[in-house]
Amino acid sequence: MSLWNTGDTLILLVAGIIWAGYFMAGIVSNRRSHLQKWPRYRYLIWTAGILCAGVTVVGPLPKFAHHDFTLHMAGHLLWGMLAPLLIVLAAPITLMLRTLPVSLGRRLSRLLQLPYFHCVLHPVIAALLNVGGLWLLYATDLFMLMHENVWINFVIHFHVFLSGLVFTMSIIYIEPFSRRFSFKYRTIVLVTALAGHGILSKYLYAHPPAGVEKPDAETGSMLMYYGGDVIDALLIIVFCYQWYQAARSRVYGQKEANTT
Repeated sequence: MSLWNTGDTLILLVAGIIWAGYFMAGIVSNRRSHLQKWPRYRYLIWTAGILCAGVTVVGPLPKFAHHDFTLHMAGHLLWGMLAPLLIVLAAPITLMLRTLPVSLGRRLSRLLQLPYFHCVLHPVIAALLNVGGLWLLYATDLFMLMHENVWINFVIHFHVFLSGLVFTMSIIYIEPFSRRFSFKYRTIVLVTALAGHGILSKYLYAHPPAGVEKPDAETGSMLMYYGGDVIDALLIIVFCYQWYQAARSRVYGQKEANTT
């Protein structure tokens, strides 16, 4: 069985264009004298995010993951958790706004303020789409169906990736969305969502998905639990750092006000 096909080549081409587009946008942005240089570390984060997403849909991993639940779960961690986190940290929407002409940038800004984005980026809605979608996938026959129908497989992968992006953006604020929630509120949602993900991994340990052997399910669910904790820790670190920065700015502002 060949590990590469025409579809893989097309995916690689699209991924390469998206990856290169980010770098081109950075070059254009850096040529504008009134803007600060786009941070170099964001290029590295963007590249890492694209690579994490790419290896889960192209090459040997997705081929073998159809028959190995542990490899499938490794793909889930990369595709649905780590890649979205890295891509959000790369701030592609912000870079796009810096790069576009003023008129187009304003149109994009107005688009981002639509009620639809306010809805899906609500932390509770985003958590339900993300963790709730995983429960629906693994606790029903949907997991078996995704391996039998290519379109169901595509829709599920599309949803898992987008829901991962949306959930990450709803917790850590990097992109310029106007509706924002307090750190305490987001903490409650984040802790609840992480608990839901952990409980699901324990559920799968005891109740393997349809068509998955128990030893494979146990190994895969352990990877989901502990591997998920590692990625969640990265998300928590970024979140707490933002909270610290916001608190420090608030205290500094109060001191400035008291001295005037």
